[in-house]
Amino acid sequence: MSTHLDELILDDPAAITAADPGELLPQVATAGRQVREAAARTAEAGLAGVALDGRPRAVVVLGVGGSGAAGDVLTAIAGTSAPVPIVGHQGYGLPGWVGVADLVIAVSSSGTDEEPLSGLDDAARRGARLMAVGAPDSPLAFLAESNRATFVPIPPDGRPARASLWALSLPLLLAGRELGLLHLPPEVVEATAARLEEVATRCRPSSEAFVNPAKTLALELAGALPMVWGTSPPMGVAAIRAAGQLARNAKYPAIAGLLPEAGFDQLATFDGVFGARAGTGGGPDPDDFFRDRTERPDATRLKLVLLRDPAVEQPPVARRANAVRDVAAERGVGVTELRPEGTSPLERFASLTGLLDYASVYLGIALGIDPTPSSAARELALRIDSA
Repeated sequence: MSTHLDELILDDPAAITAADPGELLPQVATAGRQVREAAARTAEAGLAGVALDGRPRAVVVLGVGGSGAAGDVLTAIAGTSAPVPIVGHQGYGLPGWVGVADLVIAVSSSGTDEEPLSGLDDAARRGARLMAVGAPDSPLAFLAESNRATFVPIPPDGRPARASLWALSLPLLLAGRELGLLHLPPEVVEATAARLEEVATRCRPSSEAFVNPAKTLALELAGALPMVWGTSPPMGVAAIRAAGQLARNAKYPAIAGLLPEAGFDQLATFDGVFGARAGTGGGPDPDDFFRDRTERPDATRLKLVLLRDPAVEQPPVARRANAVRDVAAERGVGVTELRPEGTSPLERFASLTGLLDYASVYLGIALGIDPTPSSAARELALRIDSA
């Protein structure tokens, strides 16, 4: 694949600003502030109604795109030890089994997404417990208030949903705490906000690529086909988030996976035309940050990004991840391992998602792509509306 890559732009803060007219990087930098503001808004809205009748039979989270990612965060942090199922639903309506014993949470940054609106309306008719998170003075807000649902207003502040992960997901996490689905003391919320601010400092535009982990990762991914694999359920959610952010911000394809499952199917691609058969060799080492990217082979190669959290990684999965790393290297597939920082599961998850969000924006900028707009998505919406 021939890729026009401007590496020098990433060391020029003024050029980065000019290449980001929608100011997506400053919006990504608000993640820490989003945590604190969402906590305050959730406290003001109150969660008494959510837990009034005790723990529900199941929690169903409605949402699509960047808004739907909030449900993934709740699933990641509550984990497999959650006492009730947490189910994400991205379509219209609701699964047939949802009823009065369940809690249904609709999330929409704009408050206008058809899918969660239809699901919330269906949940109200079935008598389910209701909660909604999204823009005030919106159809979602009206529907929630007319059905006496707990509603947490999140003003979009000009941010797209994909840059509002923490504003949208923290109310769900606090609701999960209220219901006893997870442990989330206030000091963990503050530590998470501080961690996201620390990531923003390290990944700021004025930080040179050599010491900026997000810029370094963006350059490693450029020209390759990324496969992002997690080695634990939370890291699997982070991998899915990374693939989505690369698509929306850099307009760049990526494949998400979770070990051990990815080691049974996606691993086979290491022997294919993007792996061992991608070229005859003689090119630069794909893991060499200092390689001359203008002299890379024409063949597109896989790039494996392993998201590893030793704090929760099961020993058999750790052994498999080590073996996968070796198998990839033997076939000329570059491997990058990323590990989270922090003490709590939420802080550790945030440290990696923050880094990956920045990397996706920097990759788009280095490729000469405005990271904010998505003309294909707008065209699709127009065609659907006119059909």
